[in-house]
Amino acid sequence: MTQDAAASANDPTRRKRGDLIGVAYLGTIGIVMLAWIAGLVWGAMAFFNWLVA
Repeated sequence: MTQDAAASANDPTRRKRGDLIGVAYLGTIGIVMLAWIAGLVWGAMAFFNWLVA
């Protein structure tokens, strides 16, 4: 007795759109984190500049 595969192994899958959305989300998160860290660094520099002056 033989069993046929439920789906062919070489069928192309549609993943282009999901990959693009994932890359867009990661890029957005990266830009937001970079801006947030830059704001924290700027705030710390301004605070210490005020503290020393």
